[in-house]
Amino acid sequence: MMSGKTIKFKVTRQDDQNSAPYIEEFEVPYRQNMNVISALMEFRRNPVNTKGEQTTPVAWDMNCLEEVCGACSMVINGKPRQSCTALVDQLTQPIHLEPMKTFPVVRDLMVDRSRMFDSLKKVKAWIPIDGTYDLGPGPRMAETKRQWAYELSKCMTCGVCLEACPNVNSKSDFIGPAPLSQVRLFNAHPTGEMNKEERLETIMGDGGLANCGNSQNCVQSCPKGIPLTTSIAALNRSTTLQSFKNFFGA
Repeated sequence: MMSGKTIKFKVTRQDDQNSAPYIEEFEVPYRQNMNVISALMEFRRNPVNTKGEQTTPVAWDMNCLEEVCGACSMVINGKPRQSCTALVDQLTQPIHLEPMKTFPVVRDLMVDRSRMFDSLKKVKAWIPIDGTYDLGPGPRMAETKRQWAYELSKCMTCGVCLEACPNVNSKSDFIGPAPLSQVRLFNAHPTGEMNKEERLETIMGDGGLANCGNSQNCVQSCPKGIPLTTSIAALNRSTTLQSFKNFFGA
């Protein structure tokens, strides 16, 4: 630890869903390779703001601490990202931490991401196998298909792409980039394609593909570099074909 060096933080806090947000400032001792989560742990260990006032510990979500679970998403210096991989040395001070605005705030930096999970349920983002009996070896996928499908499977439902998307807001029913990309992933699976038409019909309805404004903020902000806009383009083609099929018949 470097003697005397501190890191300054501004945290947008909110006591509960019905409270007004306010900003509280903190300072923590600097450590090399320190990330935002480490600083939040210091706030919890010693909840005293820069005025010297005892306060309540800052609330936030975390789990894996290695950018896999997606739980620690928040807005850091105006950019939605994972706080576990946000290194203090690479950020401008004072570091401003805010909750994602797309989702309802539970408390401080914790948000309720139910909107995204409900959208995944809506599009049936799973393989319909209940596991109650042995089906034998699963169907094989061509290697070229498996490679791009694997990229889509990296989604950790962090919600960053929904936060970055200007079309996902309280006045819109748009399900967002992540659920759309999962439609493409599960429609490509040899077993998942049994529900292909049902998924396409879902995203052709309200809040679906037509609500995408093609801002491409999602692909620029995705922590995993998932080709979300490529998936959306592919789904545009699939839904067009599905529309012709609906009109002319099988």
